[in-house]
Amino acid sequence: MFKQDLSNRPLGPDDQIRLIGVPHQSGRLNPNQAFGRGPTKISVPRKSAKRKQSLRRPKQRVLIVDDVPDVTEMIGLFLKHAGYEVATADSAPAALRLANERAFDVIISDIGMPEMNGYELAESLRTRSEYQGIPIIAVTGYSEYDDRGRALQSGFNAHLTKPIDPSELLKLMNELLG
Repeated sequence: MFKQDLSNRPLGPDDQIRLIGVPHQSGRLNPNQAFGRGPTKISVPRKSAKRKQSLRRPKQRVLIVDDVPDVTEMIGLFLKHAGYEVATADSAPAALRLANERAFDVIISDIGMPEMNGYELAESLRTRSEYQGIPIIAVTGYSEYDDRGRALQSGFNAHLTKPIDPSELLKLMNELLG
C-alpha cells in the first residue's frame, strides 16, 4: 500500500507524519501501516504580502509619564492597540532614567506630580539634544489658560486636559509626528 517503507530511514525535518488508519488483520492499527510520509506543508506569503510588510514603518516609541497608574495603563492600552510601542514611568525622575536608556518618538506627561513636576521634566528633556525636536504632550488636570501657556513655555508641544478623548490624543500625535 505504501510507496516508501518507514523503517528504511528516520524521519527528517521535511517529513510530515499523518495517521492513515489502516487496520491490521486483527482489527487493531498496525503501526507499520498506520503512518505515512507526506510533504511538509509550508505556507509561503505572496509577494503582495511581503510588499505590504516592507511598507510598514517601525513602531513608534511612546513614553507615558503619570503618577496615577490607572492613567498610564489606560493611555498605554489605547496606544498599544493603535500600534505604538509603549513604556510607562510613574514619576518624572523615572521618565528621565528611561529617556537615558532608550530613544522615544513622543512623550506624554502629566504636569502635577510629586518630587518633580511635568514642567520641570519637559525643561530637562529639552536640554538634551536628542529630545529637542521630540513632541511632548501634556495630559493633565491643569486646565486654566495660564497652565496651557506655562506648559508650552516649558517645552510641551501641546496641552490636553483630563479626561481626554483618546481619538483626540491619537489625532494630535499623528499631527505632531508627521
